[in-house]
Amino acid sequence: MACRRITQETFDAVVKENIDDFDMDTAEALREAVEQFESQGVDLSCIVKTVPTAGDHQTEEHEVLQALESLQIASDSSMAADLKRFTEQCSLGFAQRHLAAQKDAYPTIISCCRTTLDEQEALLAALSALAALTDGQPDLLDSEGKDLLVSILGMYQTDPALMLVAIRTVRHFCLKHEQNRQDLVKAGVLPLLTGAIKRHTGRSDLVKEACNALRYMTFDDDIRVPFGQAHEHAKMIVMEHNGLKVIVEAAKAHPENTPVLSVLCATLSSLAVRNEFCQDICDLGGLKFMMTLLADSYESQELTRQVLSALRAIAGNDDVKDAVTNAGGVQLIVIAMNRHMGNAQVCEQGCAALSVVALRKPNNCQVIMEEGGALAALLAMKTHPDEVNVQKQGCMLLRNLVARMTHFNQPILEMGAEALIAQALAAHRDCGDLAKAALRDLGCQVELRELWTGKKGSLTRD
Repeated sequence: MACRRITQETFDAVVKENIDDFDMDTAEALREAVEQFESQGVDLSCIVKTVPTAGDHQTEEHEVLQALESLQIASDSSMAADLKRFTEQCSLGFAQRHLAAQKDAYPTIISCCRTTLDEQEALLAALSALAALTDGQPDLLDSEGKDLLVSILGMYQTDPALMLVAIRTVRHFCLKHEQNRQDLVKAGVLPLLTGAIKRHTGRSDLVKEACNALRYMTFDDDIRVPFGQAHEHAKMIVMEHNGLKVIVEAAKAHPENTPVLSVLCATLSSLAVRNEFCQDICDLGGLKFMMTLLADSYESQELTRQVLSALRAIAGNDDVKDAVTNAGGVQLIVIAMNRHMGNAQVCEQGCAALSVVALRKPNNCQVIMEEGGALAALLAMKTHPDEVNVQKQGCMLLRNLVARMTHFNQPILEMGAEALIAQALAAHRDCGDLAKAALRDLGCQVELRELWTGKKGSLTRD
C-alpha cells in the first residue's frame, strides 16, 4: 500500500523536466511522472496532476493557486467573481483543496466570511468557498471558524440558502474529527440543526443536509480518539432537542422523495441508542412510515437498505420486535431481500433485521420461518460467499431462529444450512464464533475449543 509522500513542487519539477529535457507533450509528461512515482510507492492522492500555467504575474502556478492569489488581493467589487472561481477549482478534487489549504486558503476564506457577514449574497459566495475548501479537511477548523459558523447559523435561520451551505460546512468539519464535533456541540449547534429542519421542512435539500449533520454528530470514526461522545450526542439530540419527532415529522413531509427518506431513516438508526428511544420512534409513527416505505418503495435499493437498517436499530426494543411482526414487517423484509438478492448490503441488513426480531422471541421465529426468512438468509449466504457481513448476519439469524425453537433444526438443515455455514467458517475468520454457535445450536458437529480453564498460564488463541 502506498505510504510515501512528495510535495507538489517535486511532482511539478519532474513534469517540467519531462517536457523540457525529454521533449514530451503535456499529457505524456504527466503520465510518465505519475507512473514513475507510483512505481516507487508514492501516494499521489494529494497531488494536482496538471501542468501549471502562467498567471497574471507571468509566474507558472496551478489554477487553484491563481484563484487564491486573486482572492487575497481582491477588492470588494471583484471578490464575488474570485470566490466563485476559487470554489470551482476546489470542487475539482481533493488535491486542489489540499494544495490551497497549504497556501493559507483557510484564513483567507474566513476573512472573506467576516467581511461579508452583513451582506447575504456575498456571504453565500464566501460560505460556498469555505464549504468547498473544507470537504475532506476537517483539521482546518479553529476557534474563530467555529464561532463564525455558529453565529451565521444563528443570524440567518430564516435564509434557507445560507443555512444549507453553513450546515454543509459543519458536516465537513465533523466527519472523522471528534474534537470538532464536541466543540460545535458545546457551542450550541444541535438546536440550530434541529431548528433548521423544523423551520424549513419543505426544503428537501436543507432537510437532507441538516439530518446528515446530526447523524455525523453520532459517529465514532476518529481513530485518533480512544473514546468519543457519540452516545452522549445522540442522547442530547433526542432528549434536549426533540430530535426523533423532528425527523419523523420531516419524513411525513417528503413521502415520495427517496434520497431524503434514505437520509432520514439513516438518522433515525443513529439515534436509536436506547431502549426507550426505539419505543419513542415507534410511538411517533416511525414504524408505520417505515412499513409504508418498504411496501411502496421496494424498487429503490438504497432506500430499502436504509429502512432495513432502521428497523434493525429500533427492534432492539423487545416490544418493538413484536410490533414489527404484527405490522407485517417480517413478510416485507423477506420480500425486500428476495427482490434485491443481488445487493449484498440489502441482504446484510435484511438478515440483521430478522435476526434482531427473532432474538428471544419464539413467536416471531415462527413467523420468520413461515414467511421464508430462513430460506432467504441461506440464499443470501449462497449468493454472496465473499461478503463477510452477509455471512455473519446470516449465521446469527439461523442461530437465533433455533436457539429456543429446536424443532426448526431439521427444516433449516434440509435447506442446506450446514454446508453454507461451514463454508463461511472456512472462508472468513471473523465468522468463527457466530458460525460455530449456529452449527452448535443446529445440532451439527463442531469443534469448540476451551480457550481458558481458569488455571494459571498463558491465554493462547489460534
